[in-house]
Amino acid sequence: MIPRRADCFQDRAVSRELDRAVADGGTVVLYQVLTGMGGVGKTQLAAQYARDTWDRQEADLLVWITAASRSAIVTGYAQAAGEILGADPAAPETAARAFLAWLEPRSGPEKRRWLVVLDDLANPADLRGLWPPAGPLGRTLITTRRREAALTRGRKVVDVGLYTPDEARAYLTEALADSGRHEPPDQVAALAGELGHLPLALAQAAAYLSDTGLGIAAYRERLAERALRDLLPDSSALPDDYPEPVWAAWALSVDRADRLPPAGLARPLLELAALLDPNGIPAAVLGDAAVRTGLSRAAGRPETTGSVGADEVEGALHVLHRLSLVDYAPDHPHQAVRVHQLIQRATREGLADARLAESARTAGDALVAAWPEVERDTALAQALRANAAALTECAPHALHSGGADGFHPVLLRTGRSLGDSGQVTAAVSYFAQLIEAADDRLSREHPDTFAFRQNHAYWRGQAGDPAGATAAYAELLTDQLRVLGPEHPETLITRHHRARWHGEAGDPAGAAEAFAELVADQLRVLGPDDTECLISRHNLARWRGNSGDPAGAAEAFAELVEDQLRVLGPDHLYTLSARTNLARWRGEAGDPEGAVVALTGVLADQTRVLGPDHGHTLITRHHLARWRGKAGDPAGAVRAFTELAADRLRVLGPDHPQTFATRHSLASGARRPVTPPERRPHSRNCSRTRCASWVPSTPIRSGPGGASTS
Repeated sequence: MIPRRADCFQDRAVSRELDRAVADGGTVVLYQVLTGMGGVGKTQLAAQYARDTWDRQEADLLVWITAASRSAIVTGYAQAAGEILGADPAAPETAARAFLAWLEPRSGPEKRRWLVVLDDLANPADLRGLWPPAGPLGRTLITTRRREAALTRGRKVVDVGLYTPDEARAYLTEALADSGRHEPPDQVAALAGELGHLPLALAQAAAYLSDTGLGIAAYRERLAERALRDLLPDSSALPDDYPEPVWAAWALSVDRADRLPPAGLARPLLELAALLDPNGIPAAVLGDAAVRTGLSRAAGRPETTGSVGADEVEGALHVLHRLSLVDYAPDHPHQAVRVHQLIQRATREGLADARLAESARTAGDALVAAWPEVERDTALAQALRANAAALTECAPHALHSGGADGFHPVLLRTGRSLGDSGQVTAAVSYFAQLIEAADDRLSREHPDTFAFRQNHAYWRGQAGDPAGATAAYAELLTDQLRVLGPEHPETLITRHHRARWHGEAGDPAGAAEAFAELVADQLRVLGPDDTECLISRHNLARWRGNSGDPAGAAEAFAELVEDQLRVLGPDHLYTLSARTNLARWRGEAGDPEGAVVALTGVLADQTRVLGPDHGHTLITRHHLARWRGKAGDPAGAVRAFTELAADRLRVLGPDHPQTFATRHSLASGARRPVTPPERRPHSRNCSRTRCASWVPSTPIRSGPGGASTS
């Protein structure tokens, strides 16, 4: 979506320089980089250039991406690949690579003329490996505050500065005239100079003057009376002699917004938005009960009157939008609120440390509340992760508070979401960083530190390192036995994971023995209907089958399903998983046709409850394809594995262990009928080939008041 043309857009001299697409030597300019400080109008210039290029029919494809992070660039490329190639943006890295390959120049008759605009590039390193290819018919335009040589060398650089005095006066005169205002030219010129000829500051001032009816002379007096707030972009993009009056216009606009009904809510709402992703904040986050309670406190409302209503939050967002402090688009719920990064920074710098910390914790609470347990909507999950990352960057000390409260639960929820989305390697790295931070601020024996270590070990195993996961769990178990004791729930959880990954590392009999001992202890300590005990029974049955007793595994799963239906219900994640494994082990015990029938039923229920792209749904499809082959339909099995391989590549990416599992099964099925021996020894590679399956894990908690993850 190209930003709309600004009201009273000025045709500046720099626009004509940008339009010169042919260099002095006569060659076509393939890369143009607009540099300059925030607020000088780079985005508007790029948007006008893009529209003109399209209107002149000089491009057959136009792509506009807000490039504030590497993830945003990849997501934009993936969306383009979805619209052009039919690729699914749910696997963004794969789709992005396909899009870049499509942009490559062709030697045949097909000529592809394109323009890619990467707006507001925050870090040149984010483009490493993502530069659009060079070609005679393709052009790339970048706007950024950065001026590193790595970005500008060998490319046409257009420096975008402030309005000239004539441009600033013309802008203010035209903007005020649109509202029926005609101010003295000397006052217009004086105000333009006092605002530093900065386009964004002039726009804010014009909006304030139009809404309030305040005269320029009175406005200038207020500017003289108010202390100016420093607002500085990244130092590498800041002109040496840049004047710094821009926050004055924003401060006056915020004051005005805070006085408009619902009074007292615009400012604290902007303070919350200033801590989140500038490219889009989901509506559910700013409308959460935690935010409404925080706004009530900030507005000084007594508890007896209740918290701020959802309609009041909506009204405050409209006020902020009206005064050009945010862009509010409720029709795009995942990215409903956008805030310019400079406004965000100015807002944060004006907060006292205590207020910043309180706002950060409120934002974190809202993110956790808005995060669905099952991430069926991958776009929402990506938006929540982006907002959590922005919050962590803006206020790390507020989330890493230490002390008795520990770390904020949003940190754990973010890591879990990374892993659940298939980014298991990223999850391992993320939790390693959390462990390092916890070591600095918490004791090694704090519950949050234990939780981070559990998650780090878990995703290490999911990333294909079961031996490393086993060793990490063994080290953690030693510490928990010493600190918590053998019967503490967290100690039992670690025993569970250590047994599971011990089996994945190649010792199924040892895993079955460890789970048998664990189930006995859990029955005694927790009781037979405790969820963790049911999960351990699931894994005991699984490893019993992997140890060579499929009939015993099927019998154990049949008993477990009955108990889970009674305790958890038919649509619970764990019940569905147990049904999948019951069907699988009945097939292993000699009933492949029955396995196909049962798995077909489970797949229908999982698709209804979890969605077609959920990891557990994909695992059931893997088992169903396998048992089709063993039931005498090798061609059907190959077709099913072919479809599943494409979906796992799209959802999980090419390097996920389960993608390897399906590719292995497909390759085996393509060479021969899918009828492996009746009994096959368990191997170290089981989790990546024949035995690819989802195994429920006991909750990994974040400590007191924390969210749990499975």
